[in-house]
Amino acid sequence: MLYFTLRRFASALLVMFAISVLVFLIFFATPGADPAARIAGRNADPATLAQVRHSFGLDRPMPVRYLLMMRHLLIDRDLESFVNRGSRVIPQIVQATPVTLSLVIGAALIWMTAGILMGTAAATLRGRAADPLIMLVGVVGVSLPAYWLGEVVNLLTQKQLHDSLFSWVPPPGYADLSGGPGQWALHLLFPWLTLALLYAGIYARLLRGEVVTALGEDYVRTARAKGLSERRILLRHALRCSLIPIVSLFGLDFGALVGGAALLTEVVFGLPGIGKLTFDALQNLDLPVIMGTVLYAAFFVVLANALVDILYARLDPRARHA
Repeated sequence: MLYFTLRRFASALLVMFAISVLVFLIFFATPGADPAARIAGRNADPATLAQVRHSFGLDRPMPVRYLLMMRHLLIDRDLESFVNRGSRVIPQIVQATPVTLSLVIGAALIWMTAGILMGTAAATLRGRAADPLIMLVGVVGVSLPAYWLGEVVNLLTQKQLHDSLFSWVPPPGYADLSGGPGQWALHLLFPWLTLALLYAGIYARLLRGEVVTALGEDYVRTARAKGLSERRILLRHALRCSLIPIVSLFGLDFGALVGGAALLTEVVFGLPGIGKLTFDALQNLDLPVIMGTVLYAAFFVVLANALVDILYARLDPRARHA
């Protein structure tokens, strides 16, 4: 298991290196485009263009440019946003990261708990009225776009019913955890529920199908023949095997959301996370920030996939030799 873990992390490092080279080439080696003008932003004056060329060594060979870029990003951490003068990229990403992590981790706990409970209940109650009812709830959750649901939640909690039923709901925005866990959780409660509702339905439907299939497998029949209780068979055998595809899907979803895919939820609820930062950078064509957030997103996606593969190998030892 240790050898597999080391090999998987080494593979992740190689993938990150390949992504960094690819992102660098897109920004610095696109034919017919001046990389200095891209980085400096719209209507940059000649002095700013000269500063960018000197800072990034644009008159030097391509490998040297790549190394300078990585030094700005990873060592000196002084990559500067020329569109928003005076602000540096890495501190902006570092400041936005806890917001996105708070949102995604809280929502993930809710959707995994709800998804597993709903999927397991629907599988064990298949053939009864509760089964299609649970799946219907899941379909409704999947069908509601996050931006629409978020706007409806804001309309009810901030305007229509704010003076009565939802007088305890704070205004949209983020409260830092250092200011108290109560306010932090209160500001994130509805963003968590909004984001979790979509994924809980997907996971419930997937898990139901996996559990139903597992309950018909030979090893489950063998367990029944040994006299094990249905509850033990479900929890110790069928559910454990059924969680393997759930873990794989969770790694992909979690990495993408932490990397900025929770953009709509962050924008609707006024959360200054990575998605909101990327959204603002795209509007202003702030390429250093876009470049930084792209690498940040790639890092979390690659890391999440590596952790999922390790967990997968833990659940199914055959994966270690695949």
